[in-house]
Amino acid sequence: MPLADHVPALRHRNFRLLWLSQLVSMAGSMMQSAAILWHVSLLVPAAKRGLALGMTGAVRILPIVVFSIVSGVVADHFDRRKVMMVTQSLMALAAAALAALSFSGSRALWAVYLLAGLSSAFWAFDGPSRQSLIPNLVPREHLPNAISLNTIMFEVASIAGPAIGGMVIAWGGVGWAYAINAVSFLFVIVALLMMRGVAVRPEGTGSGVSMHAALEGLRFVFRTPLIRATMLLDFFATFFASATALLPIFAQDVLKVGAQGYGLLSAAPSVGAVVAAAAMVPLAERIRRRGPVLMAWVAVYGAATMVFGLSRNFALSFLCLAVTGVADTVSVVIRNLVRQLATPDSMRGRMTSVNMVFFMGGPQLGELEAGLVAQGFGAPLSVVTGGIGCVLSVLWVAWRTPALRAYRREEPTARELERAQP
Repeated sequence: MPLADHVPALRHRNFRLLWLSQLVSMAGSMMQSAAILWHVSLLVPAAKRGLALGMTGAVRILPIVVFSIVSGVVADHFDRRKVMMVTQSLMALAAAALAALSFSGSRALWAVYLLAGLSSAFWAFDGPSRQSLIPNLVPREHLPNAISLNTIMFEVASIAGPAIGGMVIAWGGVGWAYAINAVSFLFVIVALLMMRGVAVRPEGTGSGVSMHAALEGLRFVFRTPLIRATMLLDFFATFFASATALLPIFAQDVLKVGAQGYGLLSAAPSVGAVVAAAAMVPLAERIRRRGPVLMAWVAVYGAATMVFGLSRNFALSFLCLAVTGVADTVSVVIRNLVRQLATPDSMRGRMTSVNMVFFMGGPQLGELEAGLVAQGFGAPLSVVTGGIGCVLSVLWVAWRTPALRAYRREEPTARELERAQP
């Protein structure tokens, strides 16, 4: 079967431009995320490292919570490409400032927190516009494929970014990781300028940026049971099972593998995720029992997190993190497919901005929770109890949301219809 049959979304030039440029830029962003955690761990005494790493999550999520609602309205009212060009430029400047701070030899932890918070604020406006732009770049029948390909892009970048970042940090320090990220944003800006034939504004937009428009988005999300349930599941699962912030402690004190080992551990979830995402490209549109499949894989995510917390072997730890990547990717593809198909274009920016609070809030607040528990009881216990909490949250959401338990794909796909023809 020709490759084009598996990746029809890449036939569309505008999507292809965004996809390829985002691959480079996202790898840089993932490199910076890992570098910030390593940077913070070097600026504080070992006794305070857990709390300091947990605070990194707090300074990242606060701007997202503050700006998420208005950023969704902006994405639904203005030209999404122009919004992205502004946000990508601002994120490049923030990365350059982090590089300058590191190269100067400054040990000001507050400055790292401030610049990390500014990057999150700019990302809060970038995310809704970027995610809402995708359905405008491909026809509806190719949207499941585009979402799966976007997941592959994200996960490949998540592998390349931390892995290369670990080597860059070991070679020249965190400043070079920040500098490389600053350059990577230029790829997206050029790609956006090269796009042709994309709608200037979403269809059906309202009167403009207003509190009424923001509240309209909130009402839509919370009155749509499937969208609401997937967001709650995402938030609670990642809140309890977020071990990312503690990886420097595991690399340095538990597994004793240093900066390069830290880079590999940071990339491990994405190793599994790329395998899962590649499988989901042809399979996403065929999954019928979407609700049960979603919940089952989130439970696997929690179980693998528990084993990682108990492990003292690098290979086993890497494997457990890779399994979390597989589980998370399957659930991400299904969640995104449900949301995009259930949301009209005029509401996609606001839906995405609300989802961003759940999507980012869970891991970032989870990092703070993990850091606090690690500070008092140790990193391994923090991770193990988090995995247990993840599994319990799946059971709670399943009990509270019968619609998610019963959710099935109702309509045949275009491919199935073609096969049914004589």
